[in-house]
Amino acid sequence: MCGGFPILQGEYGGAAFVLLYLLFLLIFGLPIMVMEFAVGRASQKSAAKSFHVLEPKGTKWHLHAYTAMAGNYLLMMFYTTVCGWMIAYFSKMLTGEFVSKTPEQVGAVFNDMLSQPLYMTFWMLVSVMLGFGVCSMGLQKGVERITKAMMSCLFIIMLVLCVRSVTLPGASEGLRFYLLPDFSRMAQAGIGNAVFAAMGQSFFTLSIGIGAMAIFGSYIGKERRLMGEAVNIALLDTSVALMAGLIIFPACSAFGVDTGEGPGLVFVTLPNVFNQMPGGRVWGALFFVFMSFAALSTVIAVFENIISFAMDLWGWSRKKAVLLNGVLIAVLSMPCVLGFNVWSDFRPFGGTSTIQDLEDFIVSNNLLPLGSLVYLLFCVSRYGWGWENFLREADTGEGIAYPKKLHFYITWIVPVIILVIFVMGYWDKFVK
Repeated sequence: MCGGFPILQGEYGGAAFVLLYLLFLLIFGLPIMVMEFAVGRASQKSAAKSFHVLEPKGTKWHLHAYTAMAGNYLLMMFYTTVCGWMIAYFSKMLTGEFVSKTPEQVGAVFNDMLSQPLYMTFWMLVSVMLGFGVCSMGLQKGVERITKAMMSCLFIIMLVLCVRSVTLPGASEGLRFYLLPDFSRMAQAGIGNAVFAAMGQSFFTLSIGIGAMAIFGSYIGKERRLMGEAVNIALLDTSVALMAGLIIFPACSAFGVDTGEGPGLVFVTLPNVFNQMPGGRVWGALFFVFMSFAALSTVIAVFENIISFAMDLWGWSRKKAVLLNGVLIAVLSMPCVLGFNVWSDFRPFGGTSTIQDLEDFIVSNNLLPLGSLVYLLFCVSRYGWGWENFLREADTGEGIAYPKKLHFYITWIVPVIILVIFVMGYWDKFVK
């Protein structure tokens, strides 16, 4: 999930935010991801039933299943709309909609799109149908095969765009911004906000805390240790996110545009950049293909988890789970779509905030970190699954062993850090 990563980099000082994000990925993301994998592989169930299988008799860890399920649905309530934007902009680039437009007219295209509920609904439904269409083909024929093909194409497209971006005249300033930390800019935006955002993004990138990784853990064979699998996924997701910045910031620098534009960075600033590039229509189309592939890979992964919930809980066939959840997700996605137009007067955080901001805040800043904390405590507590059971599962097979010396750090220090940052994020957002 790299769509929001360049936006956060632009807001919080480029390389300074990258360093903070990588720190959280290392000290939180990887250890907890292995735990979620282990719960999934040991139980051979999705989050809907995994705690039921592994928890000690009489305990209530399985109640997190409902939070995890809610997290997956909430995430898709706004992410399908974002994915729809990416696909829509690929179509706009391909058909030359931005050609010969002034910067003001390019900005108006994005605002015009947000103001059209039917247009937004159409592209949201395209992302829902594509995601569930892939999942309907099954795990190996659909999810694994098509996701691998998309990621392979994604890397090729990104490498081409990276080379093009960094070789633009005037790109060096953007490279400095991206590669040299600027903590003064982070301080201006608020250190607490930056820390909170970096922690949230580290959980969001890996989709940990809501069972999205548990279902893939249940598909990992016993011949491989789980630490190596987690490292591979973290490297893949992080490299995609970092390469996105390597495309965006040198291009912004080359054409003298602001890097702190928020969502406008992707949907307003970059189309203007492509307009000024020789062959910009082609480069722009390639960029939004890459963004669409990245977004769709997340949609497919979470849809697979949602389908697994229904199959585990109610014994539904895959076909039935796909059809009913497809309709449900489409309906649940409508508040986000309407929040930009028909329901735009509802501003949950004041200012220009929307329903999407509220949904994103609930998932990224609440369900993901707190859900990750539940998985962590379940795997280290003697009142849960327990450290020894977790280690036995994580280290079954060949590959990188889970570092046993981290026991004290993971059991006593990580939970405190997560809670402190969680409270600090609320303080900065609502009290300051």
